[in-house]
Amino acid sequence: MSTSRSSPTAPRFGVARVLSKAGIASRTQAAAWIREGRVHVAGRVVRDPEHPVRTGIDEVRVDGRPIDAVDRRYFALNKPRGLVTTTRDEKNRDTVYRCFDGADLPWLAPVGRLDQASEGLLLFTNDSAWAARIADPATGPDKTYRVQVDGVPDAAAIAAMRSGLEDRGERLSAKAVTLLKSGGRTAWLEVVLDEGRNRHIRRLAQAAGFPVLRLVRVAIGPLALGELGKGAWRELTAAEVAALRS
Repeated sequence: MSTSRSSPTAPRFGVARVLSKAGIASRTQAAAWIREGRVHVAGRVVRDPEHPVRTGIDEVRVDGRPIDAVDRRYFALNKPRGLVTTTRDEKNRDTVYRCFDGADLPWLAPVGRLDQASEGLLLFTNDSAWAARIADPATGPDKTYRVQVDGVPDAAAIAAMRSGLEDRGERLSAKAVTLLKSGGRTAWLEVVLDEGRNRHIRRLAQAAGFPVLRLVRVAIGPLALGELGKGAWRELTAAEVAALRS
């Protein structure tokens, strides 16, 4: 039933979208539940995924349980190279969800993404508000990467990556770039970003003349990848969740 008086100005969204944003399920899964009659809006069963929900007014339940009663969960994954960061891939490539096979977990969404060739720390949650804060360049923490490049950048090249370079009409830069070690033909850099555009580091390094050979995200704000094994995951502590939020 309705939890308060109707308001003509209350924003309306399709119920499948509401469930997805609440961290209950992906929009595809939510639509399936709705068609199965498992979802109530304002006390009535709805079977249309686009049925409008008045935000803050209409109570939404799944299997009789209010959606705001869902436990919020937070996880870290050491993403292996070769997996795509998506719930379902149209090319039938393996996705990051393969790492959770067999685990009894709620529906989780990745917080941001790492491209198929990249590795390292990737967060998952069913808390969409927390995820949005982490992913937003204005409110989210810095991200730290270890990057192997072809060639050895000199001081001028490193300074250029920090100050910014043009790539396809877009100016890209890094908050910090540090040469960690070099082996003659290749070098390892530490790169810190306070924003994340599409293939940001790969494009920046290429623009500087040093193609990326390997890219590993090792930290998000105060949360380090640490000793988490390739393809392994763990639940974050309450202190880690709070630290990332702040």
